[in-house]
This record gives sequence, structure tokens and C-alpha cells, in this order.
Amino acid sequence: MENLISVVVPVYNAQLYLPECLDSIINQSYKHLEIILVNDGSTDDSLDICNQYAQKDKRVTVINQQNKGVVLARKQGIKNCLLYTSPSP
Repeated sequence: MENLISVVVPVYNAQLYLPECLDSIINQSYKHLEIILVNDGSTDDSLDICNQYAQKDKRVTVINQQNKGVVLARKQGIKNCLLYTSPSP
């Protein structure tokens, strides 16, 4: 069995580039992916685009949050990875 690869995509007002980005990820030859889209408070149609892709492809998960910045968006995506385990204290 192939290893699951998690792809975390922070999204902020990216409606012009988002479909090309997501099509590129989805159409990779490696198919054992989970694609986590973290909408970081976009004010354009980015969230709608993310939701459309999630409806078309079961590998896509959408997280919607208030704008917190790209670093916290990435961290939120990592926290939601299927195989994520917390580091030991």
C-alpha cells in the first residue's frame, strides 16, 4: 500500500489561481493524497471554490477559519492531517 501524503494548502483571496493550483494537485500521478484546504478568512470566492472541489473529490477537506495568517493556517491544516500525532511532552 502506498503511503498517504497530506497536502496542506493555505488559501487567502486566491480565487484567480486556486482552480489551477487544485487541478494540479488533484491530477498528480500519485493518487494516495489527502488535500486539506485552509481558507484563512478570504473575502473573495475562494471558499466557494474550495467547497466545489471538496464536493467533486473525496480527498479534499475544507477548513474555514477567521484570518489568522499563513503560519497558523498551515498549523491548522497539519492538526487535521489523518495521520498526525502530537509530539510527546
